[in-house]
Amino acid sequence: MIMILFYGLRATLLMASATFAQGALGQELRPLSDVLSTTHIHGLAPQENANLVLMATHHGLWRVDLNEETAQLLGSSRDDFMGFSPHPTDNSRYWASGHPASGGNLGIIESVDAGENWSRIADGVGGPVDFHQMTVSGVDPGVLYGVHHGTSLQKSEDSGRSWEEIGLLPDGIIDIAASAVAPDTVFAATNSGLFTSEDSGRTWIRIHDSAAPVSSVEVDADGIHAFILGIGVVQSLETELDFVVLADNFEDTYLLHLTPMANGEFVAATDQGGLVLLSPDGQIVKSIPQ
Repeated sequence: MIMILFYGLRATLLMASATFAQGALGQELRPLSDVLSTTHIHGLAPQENANLVLMATHHGLWRVDLNEETAQLLGSSRDDFMGFSPHPTDNSRYWASGHPASGGNLGIIESVDAGENWSRIADGVGGPVDFHQMTVSGVDPGVLYGVHHGTSLQKSEDSGRSWEEIGLLPDGIIDIAASAVAPDTVFAATNSGLFTSEDSGRTWIRIHDSAAPVSSVEVDADGIHAFILGIGVVQSLETELDFVVLADNFEDTYLLHLTPMANGEFVAATDQGGLVLLSPDGQIVKSIPQ
């Protein structure tokens, strides 16, 4: 199952931390393949320049040039940026959770200067929390959802300043994505399929027939995109929930953090710790490393 593979990545991170610390002191450009070999991706965010993407990792936030295949650390933080979530329209504003480099939990943190600086804005319910998954509403950016301990969903209606505990998530949560049309609607990718809730996470219904693990779900104005193991990238308009397969040429690879780019392409992390760039019809354009 996909969850077992995630635990294997944790062991790799522990071994890589010492190596990474020696090379993370400066902010010089580094080969992207070198960075990917020493850390783990927790989230991606598109930029206006479609060649660029922000990459949140176990060891800080990086600006990645997909054409040049280089990466540059942003700011002074080397924290573990989990739940990394961009504002849907403001490319200078981001939220995250996770762990400080010194240990413990970050609670909820925010950057308003494109990731150069971060400040804690809340602890969350029962916190400081460690949201491994977080998402921002595309229709109301003041609404955020965060997953606590892999089972409990929390919601904020004031841009992350205060939180309430909503209820339990479907078992085996892997990813969440807020709706682009309704602030009370949220989608969940799980070990047993794709689900949605129209009441902020209080009740859930299955929206795809497959019960296979769904490793990523993403929602924007163009609709829903998700990656289902054994099927591939599927898509649907949010208002219809009628999914079709966009691409199925991934063999044993699965995708994480599927992210639409400004030019219609997609970028995603892979289960092997790399990055892939996909064409608008889901075909692999580039894999890093090769």
